[in-house]
Amino acid sequence: MVASLKLLALRLLALVRELVQRLLQAAQGLRLPGPSVLPVAGAVVGVYSGLAAGLFANLIALVSGVSFGLPVVVDALRSGSTARIRLGQALAEAHWHFEFIFVGIPLGLAALGLARLIAPGGPRDVVKRRLEVLALLVLGALSLYYPLVALAAVNSGLGHGHDAGRGLYHISPFFVVVAPMLGGAVVGRMLRNKPETHGHGVPEVVAAVEREGRLSARNGLLKLVASAVTIGTGGSAGREGPMVYGGAALGSEVGRTLGFTQRELAILMASGAGAGIAASFNAPVAGAIFAMEILLREFQLRVFSPIILASVTATMVGRGVMGNAAMLERVVYTMRSGWEVVFYAMLGLLCGALAYAFIQALHGVEEFFQGHRPGKVSAFLGKKPLAMRAGLGGAMVGLLALAHPVVWGTGHEYANGALVRELSLALLASGCVLKLVATALTLGSGGSGGTFFPATVIGAMAGGTFGEVLHVLLPGVSASSGAYAMVGMGGAVAAMTRGPLTGMMMMYELSGNYAIILPLMVTCTLSSALCHALVERRAARLRLEGQMLRRTPIRELVLWEEPVLLEAEVGGLRERLLSSGAAALPVRDADGKLRGVVVAGALGERWQQAGEGATAAALLDEAPAVSAEASVGEVLAALEARSLAVLPVEDGSRVGVVTRAGLERFLQAGRHAHAAQELPFGVTEMPR
Repeated sequence: MVASLKLLALRLLALVRELVQRLLQAAQGLRLPGPSVLPVAGAVVGVYSGLAAGLFANLIALVSGVSFGLPVVVDALRSGSTARIRLGQALAEAHWHFEFIFVGIPLGLAALGLARLIAPGGPRDVVKRRLEVLALLVLGALSLYYPLVALAAVNSGLGHGHDAGRGLYHISPFFVVVAPMLGGAVVGRMLRNKPETHGHGVPEVVAAVEREGRLSARNGLLKLVASAVTIGTGGSAGREGPMVYGGAALGSEVGRTLGFTQRELAILMASGAGAGIAASFNAPVAGAIFAMEILLREFQLRVFSPIILASVTATMVGRGVMGNAAMLERVVYTMRSGWEVVFYAMLGLLCGALAYAFIQALHGVEEFFQGHRPGKVSAFLGKKPLAMRAGLGGAMVGLLALAHPVVWGTGHEYANGALVRELSLALLASGCVLKLVATALTLGSGGSGGTFFPATVIGAMAGGTFGEVLHVLLPGVSASSGAYAMVGMGGAVAAMTRGPLTGMMMMYELSGNYAIILPLMVTCTLSSALCHALVERRAARLRLEGQMLRRTPIRELVLWEEPVLLEAEVGGLRERLLSSGAAALPVRDADGKLRGVVVAGALGERWQQAGEGATAAALLDEAPAVSAEASVGEVLAALEARSLAVLPVEDGSRVGVVTRAGLERFLQAGRHAHAAQELPFGVTEMPR
């Protein structure tokens, strides 16, 4: 009996040895090409995007709580206080999800163990490194998840970040103005040496994906912190833009660490960006659609698995940290009549026009604060540091918040108010306009944040206004204004992103009502089409003007004139000056150097003050001569800097003048020629 047991044990030991040898042989032959690892990497990036979304939301709440709820924090430190009791309840009711430990730790340890079994050398080194990186990322995510859940519970227990805009009436008007001003100054200081982080988030990611470029995870984290300060102190901005940027930066960092190709890197960046949207809005399908429709612009099978897995894992982690409560109020909707299709089509056109106005306002304010707009105020601001510009923009937003609290932060509580008809027609209409202006001021002056969610608030206000007017005029054939507010949100998102599927799926997920899909399809399609047409037409004109400004020399626009001497009497030059093509003449000194111009406009009061024997020197507008090879843009900038209408031009032995009016006529002619498909310059002058 003992002998048979020994024999059985020896056979089992031999079997185990054989299995281990086969496992080692299999491990040595293991190959992990990029496409096979990409879905797993997408899932891991989704986990970190969900963590980043949770961290971002809680940073906003923390900044807001410390800024405006410090007494509550102090009260929570006292034993037996109400705040401390609420804090304990929040920690007990938090979504801890301890099952993540029982799934994540074995997976991570198994991957590490398998990596240890693989002998080094050749292609196996890539496999070992990828297994180790993925395992460490999984274990690292677990170590970050539970502290983040605790932070979310603390914020929830202390009431930080809940309906911040509705509590604005309890804050001193002084702090309503000062808080966003200080927040803007802090953000400007943080981002002063990081121009690549100044954008709204989404355009930078689109450019990186299209060019298969890279994004820095450090910059992504910096943008999240800066945006949390902006929104937490009352700046009008959204959470999704920084999350798109942050998620894409995480995807870029993971992809580079794993040694992916440029194309795989672009897919992983899109996966991280879509995961950021999914976690921020608790909308996994919309996040995946956003990544494929807006970023990759393709719906092929090879991109599905990493993007879908990233959206799923990000949503799961985000729900664990931020909860599973719906972001928007659920509105019961039924279509009242067939006429409503026409009404929703009109709403789509309204949303498209508003989105275009929003885009124009953003760019206009940005150019104004950067000193690129005409006028002394813009030039003055352009010379000031970013912290001062962002602080000034924040103060202006604070003043607007005194007029309407929808301006404060994301404003999502007022979007909910529009859905359930809590707001009057005046509050809806004014909120639409003021939210648009405030967001443009926040982001254009140098604040950090996204445009996605402000667009939904603007859409909710516009849709609510439209629905209220319809309900008064045609009560029997139109639904509640809350339905129009909901559809308006989708239309605004579709128009801003020029992605109708993203707008439809996001609002469908957030509303939880399939009946809303028909009006969403109509409104989102028309709004995105209209905004796309308007933006592309203006973009084509701006590209043309940019080419003309940069590439066209002023040689053909110069009016060549015989110069006059400084000592020449104006009385003898009067007829010549009035008959010249530009009503201006270049002026030389005794050494032959061009000193400036004398214009016919100086023959009035200035000539009378100088007296009958006045010379050209008394009426001279001093200005250095420009070269005939200078570009139209350079000369316009010189005219603007000196507040002149005419400049002298020198081309070897020839001299003349160029006028602001002539340059502007040239640009206008170029616009008309472009509209007729006839460019005002030859094919050889077109950009290559």
